[in-house]
Amino acid sequence: MVRFSAASTMSEALSMADKSMYIAKRNGKDCAYFEGQEIVSFLFDDSKLKEKYPEEIAQANYPQIRNFFVPTVSDVSKVYPDLPPGKWIAASPQNVLPFGAATYFFAKKIYNKYHVPIGIINSSVGGTPIQAWISADGFKELPQYANRVNQFKDTAYVNHLSHPVTTARANSNRPAKQSDIGLNGPKTWFDTTYVPHNWTHFWLPGYWADQGIKGLNGVVWFRKEITVPAEMAGKPAKLFMGRIVDADFLYVNGVLSGSTSYQYPPRRYDVATGILKPGKNIVVVRVINTSGKGGFVPDKPYYLIANGQKIDLRGDWEYKVGQVYPPVSYNGQGGFSAQNEPTGLYNTMVAPAINYTIKGFLWYQGETNTGRPAEYKQLLPALITDWRSKWQEGQLPFIYAQLPNFMEVQYTPSESQWAELREAQLKTLSVPGTAMAVAIDAGEWNDIHPLNKKDVGERLALAADKLAYGDEKVVSMGPIYQSAKVSGDNITITFTNTGSGLMAKGDDTLMSFAIAGADKKFSWAKAKIIGNQVVVSSENVPNPVYVRYAWADNPANANLYNKEGLPASPFRTDSQ
Repeated sequence: MVRFSAASTMSEALSMADKSMYIAKRNGKDCAYFEGQEIVSFLFDDSKLKEKYPEEIAQANYPQIRNFFVPTVSDVSKVYPDLPPGKWIAASPQNVLPFGAATYFFAKKIYNKYHVPIGIINSSVGGTPIQAWISADGFKELPQYANRVNQFKDTAYVNHLSHPVTTARANSNRPAKQSDIGLNGPKTWFDTTYVPHNWTHFWLPGYWADQGIKGLNGVVWFRKEITVPAEMAGKPAKLFMGRIVDADFLYVNGVLSGSTSYQYPPRRYDVATGILKPGKNIVVVRVINTSGKGGFVPDKPYYLIANGQKIDLRGDWEYKVGQVYPPVSYNGQGGFSAQNEPTGLYNTMVAPAINYTIKGFLWYQGETNTGRPAEYKQLLPALITDWRSKWQEGQLPFIYAQLPNFMEVQYTPSESQWAELREAQLKTLSVPGTAMAVAIDAGEWNDIHPLNKKDVGERLALAADKLAYGDEKVVSMGPIYQSAKVSGDNITITFTNTGSGLMAKGDDTLMSFAIAGADKKFSWAKAKIIGNQVVVSSENVPNPVYVRYAWADNPANANLYNKEGLPASPFRTDSQ
């Protein structure tokens, strides 16, 4: 465990915890412990973030902001006494890349106000569910999980679960390269002397399921001939291929320029000096996908740049299937992974920290639980209660981020599991000592790893400023639904956290409000700000009963804010 003495320089080895952030105070130093999923584990070292925040990285001269990134360890069988050792890294242009971007912006905002050394203990694992971060004791009121945890006491049972899955996965992956006809024909399909036959047109970007390759898991090859001007020929180049689902190998003129093993990283590949030729050049991409819609994510950059000139790579390509994967059977033991199971990360990345004096928690997670949002209404309060109990402090501040907008925009009012999970997060504000940072404007429709880390980090800092540091003058959140009153053909909504007043950002017209009668058939509504209230109505609903705001996976036009610039949380009045 890390313990700060009065002379501590935050340089000793550390063991810490889980997917959230703890704000710990020792001898005038505040140690922030982040716990989260992708947005917390998304580091400045990511190429997209380096492109978005070059000035922030160059100006990261904060020797009193330090980061410790906790290595990922998972285990459902036993509780670990300590975490693997590590070291503190001070924020500097040379060393800030291993910092989580959101955590850095959080720490920077707090430090600039209070000038207290900030230690960021970033313990985060992408793609993990909330139940992995709760202790066995935390499931006492949740029998569906408690029963699973009891099974994990039998190590033979755990080994039985793990072994068949590992073996099945290995067997399913082993024949992939050997069976790909694009690699095993007389000539490989990326060879410059290969002559293509029976290839089919494909419009890039796009998913192959939408362009005639339906229900296929396997390998699909894509190729495009481009004309390179003399000014670009022979020069070192960078090739931007957006994002690809799921894995890829990219060749330029028969030379492998880069590869990525999973879908989330941006494709930014270097093309070495001498590869590009004047005139015809061939770009080939071998894409491997094992589930879902494979292909090229829209609205991302697709181009080649060299010597200051660009070649657009969007448009007409050709494709051919190299291999079709058969369905994989796990013999009834599908998908076991300790980091996705109840207690799997608590045991290893939270429990070792419970003797550490902390000032509060900060949490960003939820994407992995959107498939079962109703459970989250129980799980998030259970986690808060569990952690406070373990630290033996019943009112430790717990600050969390609400899920951002994500996926395709729906142009009619509709149901949404992402909206339901945001509602579960909203309702958790009823737990004393909690605060929430709304991020409904910080997402991207086609990327579960949005680039706007600064707003999220700074909004978390605002919440901490008021809840953990006690500045009551701070407007720390956006408008929060309080009550609804039906009056004739309209409904008046009252909000808390209105700050200096409500506003429609970017326009005088409020958007993303829907209204319904007793039948719950929602129609888009007119909405007008009157003081700290919003009056909602629709000609299509003469007898309104219910209102919803920003109730969608991606409510792209939601624009209700307070004048401090903080967005309102999505809500519905027809909550179950």
